Amino acid sequence: MYSHQVNNSMAQWQDRLVLTSWPRKAARVWVTAYCFVVLHLWPSLAHGEMGIEASSPVPPPAISDETSLFLEIPSVYGASKYEQKVTEAPSSVTIITDEEIKKHGYRTLADILQNVNGFYVTYDRNYSYLGARGFGRPGDYNTRILLLVDGHRLNDNVYEGAYIGTEGRLDVDLIERVEIIRGPSSSLYGTNAFFGVINVITKRGRNIKGVEVSSEVGSFDTYKGRFTYGDRFSNGLEFLFSGSFADSNGQGRLFFKEFNAPTTNNGIARNVDTDRYYHFFTKGSFADFTLQGSYTRRDKRIPTGAFGTVFNSRRTHSSDELGYVDLKYEHEFAKQVGVMARLYYDRSYYHGEYLYDYSETAVPSLVLNQDFLLGEWWGGEVKLTKRLFQRHKLTVGGEFRDNLNQNQRNADKNPYASYLNDRRSSKIWALYFQDEISILENLILNAGIRYDHYSSFGGTVNPRLALIYNLPKTSIKLLYGEAFRAPSAFEQFYVSGDRYKANPNLKPEEIKTYEFVIERYLGSHLRAAASGYYYTINGLISQVTDPDEILVFRNLDSVEAKGLELDLEGKWASGWEGRASYALQRAEDGKTGKRLTNSPQHMIKANLIIPLIQDRLFAGFETRYMSARYTLSGKTSNNYFLTNFTLFSQNLLKGVEFSGSIYNPFGQRYGDPGSGEHRQDIILQDGRTFWLKAKYSF
Repeated sequence: MYSHQVNNSMAQWQDRLVLTSWPRKAARVWVTAYCFVVLHLWPSLAHGEMGIEASSPVPPPAISDETSLFLEIPSVYGASKYEQKVTEAPSSVTIITDEEIKKHGYRTLADILQNVNGFYVTYDRNYSYLGARGFGRPGDYNTRILLLVDGHRLNDNVYEGAYIGTEGRLDVDLIERVEIIRGPSSSLYGTNAFFGVINVITKRGRNIKGVEVSSEVGSFDTYKGRFTYGDRFSNGLEFLFSGSFADSNGQGRLFFKEFNAPTTNNGIARNVDTDRYYHFFTKGSFADFTLQGSYTRRDKRIPTGAFGTVFNSRRTHSSDELGYVDLKYEHEFAKQVGVMARLYYDRSYYHGEYLYDYSETAVPSLVLNQDFLLGEWWGGEVKLTKRLFQRHKLTVGGEFRDNLNQNQRNADKNPYASYLNDRRSSKIWALYFQDEISILENLILNAGIRYDHYSSFGGTVNPRLALIYNLPKTSIKLLYGEAFRAPSAFEQFYVSGDRYKANPNLKPEEIKTYEFVIERYLGSHLRAAASGYYYTINGLISQVTDPDEILVFRNLDSVEAKGLELDLEGKWASGWEGRASYALQRAEDGKTGKRLTNSPQHMIKANLIIPLIQDRLFAGFETRYMSARYTLSGKTSNNYFLTNFTLFSQNLLKGVEFSGSIYNPFGQRYGDPGSGEHRQDIILQDGRTFWLKAKYSF
C-alpha cells in the first residue's frame, strides 16, 4: 500500500516536470535516481529492515587510532550548506587553515589557491584569474567559480566575477580556513558554481581576544598596515573589526618586446605598476544572529598598454569599490530541525580610465576614455534542514535576488562622446532540495536539485548525485553533477566604440561532470586521495572577433576534458606537516580536438612546514611546477618551477609574531598567456621578491 501511494505521487511529480520548461533530460536523470532510492529502500528503512533499527542513530564512520595525529576528520560547510565531515561531503574537498596561511607567507587569496591541486592563477598585471581542472579562459573574470565569505556570495552582478588578488575583498589575516569544493554545485548555489565553490570562513572575536596590529614591507616599495580588534563578552556578544591599508609602487621598469620601438619608449614602461588598496571588515554576533559587512577599494595602474591604450602612460588605471552587509539568523531547534535565514545588500562600483591616441598621423590626439560600472543588489535566503526516520537529512530552501542596478557607461571625456549608457535591473528566484540518505550504516546517497528562474531568459534546472561509501580508513565517492553559468550583463550589453559590441541573445552555458574519488589513511601520519574526472561543456560563452573586427561574446564553443588529481598529506606529532599533489589534465575544444589555451597538462605542487624550534620557529617551503600552455596566437609559454621560502616565529616574545618570505628566490623567468585585450602573447611575471611581516597582539 505504501509503495503504491508513493509510486503514484512520484509519477505525478515526474509528469509535472516533463510539462514544464525545465531541461527534461537533466530533470529525469535526477528524479529517476531519487525515486529508485525512495521507492525501493525507504519502506524497508522506515520499518527497521536491512538489519538496522530505524530508531537508532547512524554512527559516524569508524576512525582508526592510527589517525589520531589528524585529530579528527575535518568538517566542511560549503559542500551541503551545513557542517559535515569531508568524508561525507558530495565533493572532493581541500581545506587550507590559518596556520598554513601564516607559515607559508600567503598574502592574497590568489596565493592560497594557486597552491591547491587542480587550480592555477594567471596574472595580467591588473587582475588575478583562476583556472580549474584545465580550464582558464584568458580574460575570464573568474565567472565560473563561486566565491563565498561565510556563505555570502561575493560574485558581482555585472561581470559576475570573483576577486582573488590584491583586488580581493578580505585581508588574509582574517581567514580561519578556506574550503575548496570541487565540481559543479549549481544544485545548491545556482550560477557561477560551475567548476567549484570557494567558501572563506572568517575569524570571530574570540579568535582575536583583544587588539592586533601588524606592519609589513616588501619588494617594489610595498608597505602594508593592519589594525584588528575582537573579543567575546560575558553577555554573549561577540565582535570583530579590522582595517588595513597597502601601497605598492610596483615594478619601476617593465620591458615588453611587443612595444620595442622609439615611439613607445623602446618597450619600457616606467613607474606605471602602482597598486593601492584598503580593506575594512566587521562581524558581530549575538544569540542566533550574525551581522557582518566589508568595504574594499583598490586602485591599480595598468602597465601593459591593454585595449590599445597609449603605452607607458600613468593615466590608464582601474579602480574598484566593493562592499556588502549581511544579516544572518541560524538556529537548531528540537527534533533535529535547523533554520537559516539571511538578508543582504551588495554594491560594486568600477571606474576605469584609458588613454587613447585617436590620431592617424604622427601628431598625437590623446583622448581619455572612461568606463563606469554600478552594480547594486539585495536579496535573501531561507533554508530548512530536517532529519527524518534517522536515515534522511533533508535540506529545502529558496533564494531571491533583486538586481537593482546593472549599469554600464562608457564615454570619452574631452571631447565628450558617449558610446554606452546602459541601465538595467533584473530579478532571480530559486528553489532547491537536497536529501542525504543513509542507505546503510556506511553508505550514503546524496541527491540534490535546484531550479533557478531569471527574468531575462527563464528557468534552468540542475541536479547533483553522490554515492559515498565509508570504510574505517577509506572513503569512496561516485559523483555526478550539472551546473550552469548565466551570461553576465557585461557579456550581453557592453559596447565601447569600435572595440566591443553587444549580444543580448546569449544563453547560459552548461557543464556535466562525472567524478570518482577515493581517500585513504596510510598508517598513522599520512592521508592520500585520488580523483578522476570527466566533464563536457556546451554553449560555452567565448569572446570572438567578428568580420567587422569588433569583439563580441557568443555561445559558440564546446569543451571536453578529463583528468586525474593525486594528493598526499602528512602530519607528525613533532610539528612537521606537508602536502604533495599532481594534476594530469586534458581540456580540448569539442569541435577541433585541440588543447585549450592557458591549459597546463601537468601541475606538480608540494609544500612542507618544518618546526625548527618546537612551537616557536617554523620554516615553510613550497614549490610548484607548471607545464607549457598554449597562447591565443597558438604559441606556447615555457614550463617552469617556482619555489618560495618562509620563516615564521611565534612565542619568542609574548604576543609577537614575525615572518619573512622570499618568493621565486632562484629568479625563474616565466610568464602567463595574455588575453585578447593585450598585444603581449605572454605577460612576464615578477622575479625574486621578498616580504617581511611583524604582528603584535595585546
